[in-house]
Amino acid sequence: MMSINAVKGIEIGAGFNSITQKGTEHRDAITINGFKSNHAGGTLGGISSGQDVLVSIALKPTSSLRLPIESIDKEGNPIEVITKGRHDPCVGIRATPIAEAMLAMTIMDHVMRHRAQNTGVKSSTPVVPAKA
Repeated sequence: MMSINAVKGIEIGAGFNSITQKGTEHRDAITINGFKSNHAGGTLGGISSGQDVLVSIALKPTSSLRLPIESIDKEGNPIEVITKGRHDPCVGIRATPIAEAMLAMTIMDHVMRHRAQNTGVKSSTPVVPAKA
């Protein structure tokens, strides 16, 4: 996700809110009916927990505005720069489908690696239903 322009932060599951939780609050209990929560965001120790993968990204605001900003020229003299031309007022509109595609490709990359490394291996792990 950090390779996407304008992305400045990533959260998985509860993300940065996890720091306010105790371990007993953050853990995702599992019952015969499925998980009770998804604070881990679908991953535990880098491995899928079988729950939905929850990822949030933080985007920086567009900096190329038509308002003047202080800068310096190549000799180091102070100047004022005003951006001219057409620029996106909001990158969030375009970043959302890009981030969704990036996450889908990353997950599929790992699925394909797993298939390549584990040909012929059958899983005997029972399927646990996700929380509705």
